[in-house]
Amino acid sequence: MDPLWIIFAFGFGFTVKQIGLPPLVGFLIAGFALNLFGVQSTETLVHIADFGVLLLLFTIGLKLKIKNLLHREIWAGSSIHMLISTLALGLLILFSSYVGLSKFAELDLQTSFLIAFAFSFSSTIFAVKILEETGSMKTAHGKVAIGILVMQDIFAVIFLTISSGKTPSPWAFALLLLLLIPKLIQNKKFSFILNKTGHGELLILLGVLLPMAGAGLFESVGLKADLGALVMGILFAEHHRAEELAKTMMGFKDLFLVGFFLTIGLSGTPSFEAFYIALLLALFIPFKLGLFFILLTRFKLRARTSALTSFSLANYSEFGLIVGAAGVANGWLSPEWLVIFAVSLSVTMIMASPLNMKAQPIYAKFQKYFLKFETQTRLSQDEPIVFAEEEVIVFGMGRTGSEVYRVMAEKYNKNVLGIDISLDVIEKNQELGNNVLQGDVTDLSFWQRVNMSVNLPLVILVTPSHATHMSVIEELNLIHCNIKVAAISRYDDEMNELIEAGVDVVFNLYEEAGFGFADHTYKQIYSNNLVDS
Repeated sequence: MDPLWIIFAFGFGFTVKQIGLPPLVGFLIAGFALNLFGVQSTETLVHIADFGVLLLLFTIGLKLKIKNLLHREIWAGSSIHMLISTLALGLLILFSSYVGLSKFAELDLQTSFLIAFAFSFSSTIFAVKILEETGSMKTAHGKVAIGILVMQDIFAVIFLTISSGKTPSPWAFALLLLLLIPKLIQNKKFSFILNKTGHGELLILLGVLLPMAGAGLFESVGLKADLGALVMGILFAEHHRAEELAKTMMGFKDLFLVGFFLTIGLSGTPSFEAFYIALLLALFIPFKLGLFFILLTRFKLRARTSALTSFSLANYSEFGLIVGAAGVANGWLSPEWLVIFAVSLSVTMIMASPLNMKAQPIYAKFQKYFLKFETQTRLSQDEPIVFAEEEVIVFGMGRTGSEVYRVMAEKYNKNVLGIDISLDVIEKNQELGNNVLQGDVTDLSFWQRVNMSVNLPLVILVTPSHATHMSVIEELNLIHCNIKVAAISRYDDEMNELIEAGVDVVFNLYEEAGFGFADHTYKQIYSNNLVDS
């Protein structure tokens, strides 16, 4: 990238972050600002942008299990929502074209529904960022939101493949052999490379090669390269190092996506008319949000899960920009519409950011209205938890949490209950005989149904998310529980925040690991007389 692009991207991204908006909004604005100075997009920047999209789809695939897409609320909910929202907005745009309203006057039936289809998508990047920042990626609403977004991404890639005008080669059927990959990587002989790459630069290079290989394979048989990257991620999602690989590639994906947003901003300078139309289109967002909420509650999700999922999806998408760019490239839309798409995306993200950052208080305030839409029966995995009387509750049953559970139960003979949001983690612990239940500690209903008895003197927070820890502490303070709280932290600023929030014991994971290792080493070496005194 040109140094000027980097300066502008950082400057605007940093500025919008300070007011609580995602940096990607700043990157879009940076592109518009550069365009004002006469800067044009280059072939290099386009390649960077394309590779950013590939990495985005690959990392999404790594976090996805195909079985999750087979739930009715995912595949049916996303499909029905896309159909209804496309029809509704398409008819509104077509009506606007008949009355000669602004830029809509040049549109016909086909282009009206193309624009509506582009605006039926929600932003994957925005949702992932919000869910990561709020520690909600593995919650019920986080999983539903990601599942719906992946279904939308699949629809987008299928459309882009069809719109490219390329007829898939008969060899495309040979790609079915890729279904053997999940079985092969479970075999040590075939997953040797993935297991032996280490945790450094080789793992990063592998994370670059895999989406490129998937993109190359699909493109070679006439299919969209983006779909290949997504499929390759899904195929490797079952490997035990998939999560590590996804985390390793996260920063690189975000860096390359800066190029994508800059190219959109560089596509043109937004006029007053573009802002006017973008604001009109943004008025459709409440309908889109409400439709998601109604559909998800009809599929027996709880009102809270449905509401928070809908909040995450209450915006327009970067894939809408990609669909719009395809329409411009094919001559279906004028280039000005690409700028309108970009401005609409920015406006809706600005609207959705405070909505999602304050999602919990908003739901709490209007809970009685949301609950009216709940069905009498709900999905079993979405039912709230009622605690039995326990002496210790451990929130977060990963490696560290499981060890905390073991020590409290075996060494100190405490009646311990483990809570985690991941079904996979729950299953592993239940196989070991641990008393572990699934629960979302950011759920208001979760805390409303907790029986905080006098026999519960201790809550231990061992989740990987500082935001989750602060949420638990906030809920405990709201219900005025006189309970001792202990929590782990990784950074000094988080440690200070926990102490200020009233946590009784704060354990710095990195510092205390060194102390524990030294103590363990001393006992093993000197107590067992393995060396001369």
